[in-house]
Amino acid sequence: MKMSYAFAMTLLSVATVYAEPIEIGSRLELFTDDFLIESMNGDLSQVAQQPTPHDVIITTDESWEGNTCAYYTIFQDGDIYRMYYRGSHVNEKTQKSLHPEVTCYAESTDGIHWTKPNLGLIEYNGSKENNIVWDGIGTHCFVPFKDTNPNCSADAKYKAISRGRPQGKKGLYVFKSPDGIRWSLMNDEPVITEGAFDSQNLAFWNPHTKQYVDFHRTFTKGVRDIMTCTSDDFINWTKPVLLKYPGAEHQHLYTNAIRSYDRAPHLLVGFPTRYLPKDSQVEPVFMSSRDGVTFTRYNDPIVPRDAPEDRQGNRSNYMVHGLVEIPTEPGRMSVFATEAYYVGPDTRVRRFSYRTDGFVALHSGQKGGELITKPIQFSGDELILNYSARKGGAIQVELQDADGNPISGYTSKDCKPLNGDSIEQVVHWKNEGKSLKNLPEKPIRVKFLLNGADLFSFQFRDRQ
Repeated sequence: MKMSYAFAMTLLSVATVYAEPIEIGSRLELFTDDFLIESMNGDLSQVAQQPTPHDVIITTDESWEGNTCAYYTIFQDGDIYRMYYRGSHVNEKTQKSLHPEVTCYAESTDGIHWTKPNLGLIEYNGSKENNIVWDGIGTHCFVPFKDTNPNCSADAKYKAISRGRPQGKKGLYVFKSPDGIRWSLMNDEPVITEGAFDSQNLAFWNPHTKQYVDFHRTFTKGVRDIMTCTSDDFINWTKPVLLKYPGAEHQHLYTNAIRSYDRAPHLLVGFPTRYLPKDSQVEPVFMSSRDGVTFTRYNDPIVPRDAPEDRQGNRSNYMVHGLVEIPTEPGRMSVFATEAYYVGPDTRVRRFSYRTDGFVALHSGQKGGELITKPIQFSGDELILNYSARKGGAIQVELQDADGNPISGYTSKDCKPLNGDSIEQVVHWKNEGKSLKNLPEKPIRVKFLLNGADLFSFQFRDRQ
């Protein structure tokens, strides 16, 4: 008999003695996995959230673009936002390309309104008046990023990765740029050759592991899958290994949209696009990881095929590789997804937004439930929660010693209920003003009691 997740977590509720507590210091922790969870009981579950849809931000209506523009990348770079994508157009009946693939560029000052600058770099149909930044090897799925490696050279402040075929050899080639606009190859040969690559392969500098990391397409027993490898110099890479998804069904995963989460760099978040081969439809899901190999993957789509609009056609619902904050929307994070692939004269990208840290909610119904963490070691003198309580709902917190005994003055009965909604709410107990630094320097457990509320993240930190 298959054991339910809730039942398995209940079995873990018996106190366990850990040789070493989990050191979280003052880092932000999200509820995207069960790494910190010792037990979870009652009307409580981890639920992947759906971002809120907003307006279309770009339409690919230029002659060098078209109905199969794809593999968009968006990132913030100082005061501007940059977007890169494939410009391509296919005859729906013959499935033949109507013009060569090119890599296009757009930019924005607010993340909402975008322009296609006339770059004057690359000739198309006798004119350089276009937003094309690359037309050599790699135009099929060219994915750039800004390199935050402190030892990065000035001529390679921006890097990119892309497959070679059809122009080059099988594998992934790497590129560099001093300004994000003018690109050149870093190596004449592909640097990663094990995989399939016909997708949005990507790479970035991981500030937590201090390495470059790649995530690229492959096949496992005929099913689309994802591999990863690492590098110290962006040229020499380790042997790729397959990602693991304990407890998740083996499904086709097309693009992966994995990135380091800036607010908690020890976490990777990903938005892989699940491919449904029966009708060639796609839908993004959410996953997260702490080691870059083993991911907790949620099954429910985060951008369903009935979201607005034109998402039910052939490959018409890819997740864009991008997660940014918009100045006019504090407390929100924007993601993006494509629509209208193949079906019209062009494609579109629509913006969606999450609550900050709001990928997965620790969600309680009206019956309420509780979660107890494994023993942790923290630093800081206050506890901050990101939560939302529905009408009549509340959250309370109890601090326990490593054996599960409530700490005097920090019991759930001493905790002032948290109502309403807040991205950063300090937890208060009746011993108002008493710093958590007065607690003995020993491991603790945190007990969260939820009733009609969602909890997204928590953090111990010094008072601000």
